[in-house]
Amino acid sequence: MLTTVFHNESANRAATGLCAGFELGKWRYEQLAKAMLKNLPEFCLSYSECRSIDHTSAVEMVGKAANLVYKTDKFKKRGEFGELLLHWLLRENVKSMPAVSKIYYKDGPNDTVKGFDAVHVVPTATGLELWLGEVKFYSSASRAISDVVKEIVEHLDHNYLRSEFIAIINKIDNQWPHASKLKLLLHEDTSLDEVFESFCIPVLITYDSNAVASHQAATSTYKAAIKDEVSKLAFKFTAKALPIDHKIHVFFVPMNTKKDLISSLNTKLKAWQEI
Repeated sequence: MLTTVFHNESANRAATGLCAGFELGKWRYEQLAKAMLKNLPEFCLSYSECRSIDHTSAVEMVGKAANLVYKTDKFKKRGEFGELLLHWLLRENVKSMPAVSKIYYKDGPNDTVKGFDAVHVVPTATGLELWLGEVKFYSSASRAISDVVKEIVEHLDHNYLRSEFIAIINKIDNQWPHASKLKLLLHEDTSLDEVFESFCIPVLITYDSNAVASHQAATSTYKAAIKDEVSKLAFKFTAKALPIDHKIHVFFVPMNTKKDLISSLNTKLKAWQEI
């Protein structure tokens, strides 16, 4: 549903720009919201619960997933939808597998959960690639870039990582096929050097885009404008992230306005909550 409008990859950095495009002169925020929410059960529920879904329980489980996100009218600055979007992008673009659902382990429906915004793995012939994500579901790209680079540096601190690994291990569903491998990889006896051998930080940055706002169709002029816009943001991100040694893949999702997307997502979520 999202179209790649920019991609660049070097040894330790990758940047991808993805846009929802246009329909009948409007940015497709309604279609984007619908596509995002299709991933809600896997994003919110445990591995065992997802596996148990069948024709007799599907509707009930969709409703449960929707109710786990939040139940408040103060939704405009919440981050769950950004985490959902990154989850979907990783599944589609990296073919990763979610290791744990942060949402599933909330203590209350309106609580926010700290830590990495995505915990995914990519199985390989030699083990597991670990993808620990960061999200800035913002309207301003510049502010998102500054904030996320600062947060990445903080989250790569030795003590923070060890604390987060313990939290992840405690949330891994034992029925998940890679449970034993991931627990071993994140165990305190495993050197961080070994963890970092197959480690990537996926980053999601959303922003209100001048290129999207000033066009009504995916014309050649639009494609050139959005490619140039994302390219400049990718350069800006790389320049700020230079001190970070680890592999980073940043996803940029330009929007006409975040406000429209959030409103559509909230309306659809509340409808699902009534199922």
